[in-house]
Amino acid sequence: MMSEENVRLVERAIAAINARDIEGYLACCAEDVKLETPVAAVGGVYEGIGGIGRFFTDIEEAGPDFRIELDGVEEVDSKRVLAFLRTSSTGRASGIGLALTLTNVYDLIDGKISHIRIFLDRQEALKAVGLEE
Repeated sequence: MMSEENVRLVERAIAAINARDIEGYLACCAEDVKLETPVAAVGGVYEGIGGIGRFFTDIEEAGPDFRIELDGVEEVDSKRVLAFLRTSSTGRASGIGLALTLTNVYDLIDGKISHIRIFLDRQEALKAVGLEE
């Protein structure tokens, strides 16, 4: 039943981002969590609890209506989960809508998220976990 737990963990983390619940998000993560975003996105690499705090601040600055929609979550193995996502937001200053399709790779250690890699290209994400289509 481990796979169901891993999938639920990632679903809880994403729900926490949408709720702007940093404590809820951190409860899903290892203390030394590392989040890597694509260069074109928010802010590069966020490390540890302080980095995640900065990530939440950056999301808020990206637009108060920033949301993540899950298109699917699947376990690669007992230590990795893939999430297929769509993000949407409206620029605070510009009013311009932005939507991205992303594939995230979550590495897990002891039932916690230890590393998140966000890919703009689904094939790159699949390649990163050895599942090239």
